[in-house]
Amino acid sequence: MRKFQVLVLLFAAISFTAMAQSKDAIVGKWLNPSGEGQIEIYKKGDKFYGKLAWLKEPNLNGKPKTDAKNPSANLRNRSLLNLEILKDFVYDDGKWTDGTIYDPKSGKTYSCNISLKGNDVMTVRGYIGISLLGRSETFKRVK
Repeated sequence: MRKFQVLVLLFAAISFTAMAQSKDAIVGKWLNPSGEGQIEIYKKGDKFYGKLAWLKEPNLNGKPKTDAKNPSANLRNRSLLNLEILKDFVYDDGKWTDGTIYDPKSGKTYSCNISLKGNDVMTVRGYIGISLLGRSETFKRVK
């Protein structure tokens, strides 16, 4: 009987550890589908954020690329490199929800959800209004 209790406690400890790890499973660097950039996802408090950590072509005409399409004129001169494009994601039942994604190519911000398919494949779904009206893209973890 004592062995059974030890096994139950061990299983419970392993389960709680696995759950704690899964919450932070998206933390790290991810390559976008086109291979043009890498997003580094990190945690601030209980929320998750992501910034453009690497660009295949970081410069345009010898100068760093800027957020030229931003609807706010005073933000158009900021560099795309290290620009925070994923914001305010919360972990909920195996998914990261209620966040936003900023598209620097269009200057638009969309509602967004993130999910993982294994440890090295991430699906990012940006949408307007409801998730059915959106587009998904698949990112791969940078090793």
